[in-house]
Amino acid sequence: MKNTAVAKVFQDIADLLELKGENVFKIRAYQRAARAIEHLPKEIETMLEEGEDLKNIPGVGEAIAKKTTELMTTGKLGYYENLKAEFPEGITSLLEIPGIGPKTAKRLSTELEIKSVDGLEQAIKDGQVAKMFRLGDKTADNILHQIQALRRKDQRIPIGEALPMVEEILDALHPLPGVRNLTAAGSLRRFRETLGDIDLMGTADNPEEVINTFVALPQIRGVLAQGPTKASAILPGGLQADLRMVEHDSFGSLLQYFTGSKQHNIGLRLRGQKQGLKLSEYGITDLAEDKLEKFPVEEDFYHRLGLQYIPPELREAQQEIEMAEQGAIPRLVELSDIKGDLHAHTDWSDGHESIEAMALAAKALGYQYLAITDHSGGRGIAHGLNEERLRRQIDEIKRLNQQLDGIHILCGIEVDIRADGSLDSPQELLADLDIVIAAIHSAMTQSEEQITKRILGAIENPNVDVIAHPTCRLLGEREPVAVDLEAVFRAAAKYNKALEINAMPSRLDLKDIHAYRAREMGVKLILDTDAHSSAQLSFMRFGVGVARRGWCQPQHILNTRPVEEVMALSR
Repeated sequence: MKNTAVAKVFQDIADLLELKGENVFKIRAYQRAARAIEHLPKEIETMLEEGEDLKNIPGVGEAIAKKTTELMTTGKLGYYENLKAEFPEGITSLLEIPGIGPKTAKRLSTELEIKSVDGLEQAIKDGQVAKMFRLGDKTADNILHQIQALRRKDQRIPIGEALPMVEEILDALHPLPGVRNLTAAGSLRRFRETLGDIDLMGTADNPEEVINTFVALPQIRGVLAQGPTKASAILPGGLQADLRMVEHDSFGSLLQYFTGSKQHNIGLRLRGQKQGLKLSEYGITDLAEDKLEKFPVEEDFYHRLGLQYIPPELREAQQEIEMAEQGAIPRLVELSDIKGDLHAHTDWSDGHESIEAMALAAKALGYQYLAITDHSGGRGIAHGLNEERLRRQIDEIKRLNQQLDGIHILCGIEVDIRADGSLDSPQELLADLDIVIAAIHSAMTQSEEQITKRILGAIENPNVDVIAHPTCRLLGEREPVAVDLEAVFRAAAKYNKALEINAMPSRLDLKDIHAYRAREMGVKLILDTDAHSSAQLSFMRFGVGVARRGWCQPQHILNTRPVEEVMALSR
């Protein structure tokens, strides 16, 4: 059983306990445990195999640790099964709909015998929900709207598709007179890899003008709601975008509140309560004086709570509040720290531009170096390089290095790890290159044991420097291969090899929690774009976002270092 499944069980328990009216602290304990386990960079199965104490997981005490062990060893949890038996079938699915609280969910289940979201939608359309005492047409319509919004959220899209759309919208609104602040919040600002909706917010002297311009943009496919300071609209692909405008002096509070995450904000509210403070999107109220304090910038909001500023990417209720209390939030890696890209393709294989064009584009980005890593010969579909063509490319790169100033081109290759574990290029050829990246591109349905053995073999090869996109996933298209990442991380650390955070928006591989775990185990990480054109070199920012979510600092990323250090460390 994977961590996500365990987390789902504990979240369901929290929802059911809330239905029963149980102690709020008991409910929050299960919510905290669910969140901690969901974002745990290490699988619980591995922790149990290695004899680790589950109570070391933040938010997991002795009782929940025992329940977790029972769930992992038997596949079921008696406490959960007994709790579910106390309620009508399907009630937990109703609780997932925003705006439906425990009492309403129970009434819908018992009075209308609704067992699913689909059943509720049909009951609303049939007029049954509106006829219920104290509900009515307006409430029924609101619930239907939330169901539709929930379905859109379930159809999550990669951040690589959402971010360009959002930037187009913000670019169109920024020039309006009196606009002072305008940005994305929510999961996009936290740089989650997929998004269900978009939260935009800002301040302006004339908020209604901004709202009117927003709903009239060509990117808008439909308007769900519109007022003088807020609008909800549908973007291409069914993505919902909400724009909120507030007073200038409240922007910091609004941005913090709507950036989230939900559990992070709950943690802040609990901290505020202990200090006699009430937190909201409008600011912080001192309850003793009943006085609202507004915050134009987020940093002051956190400082008012006695906390170091917490970067958005870390706001996932993973001990960041406790770290901020101690002033221990590190300086995370930034795009400006990156000095080169070590994974790029050209028209020698399946890229679209020349070596020189890619090098000049890298120089324009302020990079000191670029590694050309075209595919090896066995990748026929990618027009891979055999030994003769690769040696000609090496000569071409040497010529360009003498000709070009301000950028150094590294000779490299992305060598395929074949199905039998062998590499798709002669060892003597690999030894002549500046950098060798090994990757799996075929036989991805092999067992976990076979895939892991292939990657470990590449790591142990003295001529391999980097393992690229280790899980081979494509967001929304291809699931990760079955691989024992703990074994991969151990081997990478042992043999001083680097693992890639592939910044291609369709990959983002390693993902955030795996980058966190690899860093924790002392593995060198590299941020690469896997660019196939000069424009794709700008994808580096997506990799930086993943690394920041993994709590990576500049020293954890190999290509934040000058070319001389990279060359020394790669061999």
